[in-house]
Amino acid sequence: MIRRRGAPIITACGRIRRSGLGGRPWSAHIRVPADVGTAEPTPAPGVSHVMLVASTGGHLAQLIALADWWRPLRRTWVTFDKADARSLLLGEEVIYAHHPTTRNLRNAARNLALARRVLPGVAPDLVVSTGAGVAVPFFLVARSLRIPTLYLEVYDRIDSPTVTGRLCRPISTAFCVQWREQLSLYSGAEYVGPVV
Repeated sequence: MIRRRGAPIITACGRIRRSGLGGRPWSAHIRVPADVGTAEPTPAPGVSHVMLVASTGGHLAQLIALADWWRPLRRTWVTFDKADARSLLLGEEVIYAHHPTTRNLRNAARNLALARRVLPGVAPDLVVSTGAGVAVPFFLVARSLRIPTLYLEVYDRIDSPTVTGRLCRPISTAFCVQWREQLSLYSGAEYVGPVV
């Protein structure tokens, strides 16, 4: 359980299966059935809109893998204007962020300005990200607006923390990892298992 600056108590991550979210709740705002074998994930009352933030490629693919969980919700995506994103998110509400983000302070500043501009108007109930660099400005602004955030660390980095994971861990309402070995890398993280 995590309590942050008077925000609701968050039951961090629960259990994620390949087909989506299952088991215990990720937060007080999102509930899923206890019987993951037969029931579909169900959002709780009060959460109708989630912002899903990720770089293209594997980061975006891991959010797509959670489709059974986010499909019933209104979604706003934040990603890069690249072919895979345009194809995977056809018909979705998408905000295109600036890239590249790796070691690019100019685009980090531009994405911070973008987050400041769009988050108050979009006003999601929850911001979820799998990284990478685009997550940081959106988590910073979400925290300032007291919007809960959930970070899911990538599955392909087991023996050392990612830069984005290190930056997002202190500002995340909930932080989930896909390998038990990652638990030692991030204080207070919860293991959820691989999503892809």
